[in-house]
Amino acid sequence: MTKPTPIDLDGAHVVITGGARGIGRASAEAFLARGARVSIGDLDLAAAMATGAETGAAAFQVDVADRASYDAFVDAAEAEHGPVAVLVNNAGVMPAGAFLDQDPAVDRLIMDVNVQGVLNGMRRVLPGMVERRRGHVVNIASLAGKFPVPGLAVYNASKFAVVGLTAATRLEMAEHGVTLTAVLPSAVDTDLASGFDMKPIPKVAPSDIAGAVVGSVRSRAAEIAVPRYVGALAATVPLVPVPLMDRVRKVVRGDRALHPDDAARAAYTARLDAATDRSNR
Repeated sequence: MTKPTPIDLDGAHVVITGGARGIGRASAEAFLARGARVSIGDLDLAAAMATGAETGAAAFQVDVADRASYDAFVDAAEAEHGPVAVLVNNAGVMPAGAFLDQDPAVDRLIMDVNVQGVLNGMRRVLPGMVERRRGHVVNIASLAGKFPVPGLAVYNASKFAVVGLTAATRLEMAEHGVTLTAVLPSAVDTDLASGFDMKPIPKVAPSDIAGAVVGSVRSRAAEIAVPRYVGALAATVPLVPVPLMDRVRKVVRGDRALHPDDAARAAYTARLDAATDRSNR
């Protein structure tokens, strides 16, 4: 195993998908505060441009599920700021509802954005990082990539995939001095988790996730759960006998993702519907 090449964030080029809002925007602000040159991409170009104007990040449109779009985004970002030192694959979607009730078109959207989008980003930037023997990729997964939640079955599947993809690719990249980190938030206080009462799982602020993302450039940790203690709890779940775990889920009402507050979630659902329509064209 080769020791990872250090990355000085002052002047480093950081690329972030889903950068217009939430975790992506908070991460952009955190990297900019450390002197990085930041390029954000988002499907919503108007929102990305507004965030860019407010933060100083360069803004671009990207459909992460489309390889050509992702490549064009990174090409344009590198033309402006140079080779990518850090990639943050943050773009993601989280529809909720019973598995049998979910439209297969929504299934495809989840897998296209949450999994194929991550693959597209890694395939675009890793060859250059390997050649330069310098680089770091942060994939925003979820504690749902470790802990199944009724009502989020396909989302669970996508995040389990990202956790495994990150871990295996990290092993392949080790000899090249390039690293990957999976960041696993619990419920985050963004539109993505609007309408959910996930107690006792705590909601965390986007800035908390951004701190973990930026910190991973120094630590090069394989996985970072936010908050960390919830990650430790999730790791113990496979060790708990199924009957006992079922009783715990019943006590804490672990099926609440099956019944989100539709009114509170309306704005996010409208964006999801538009994205689903776009992906089916």
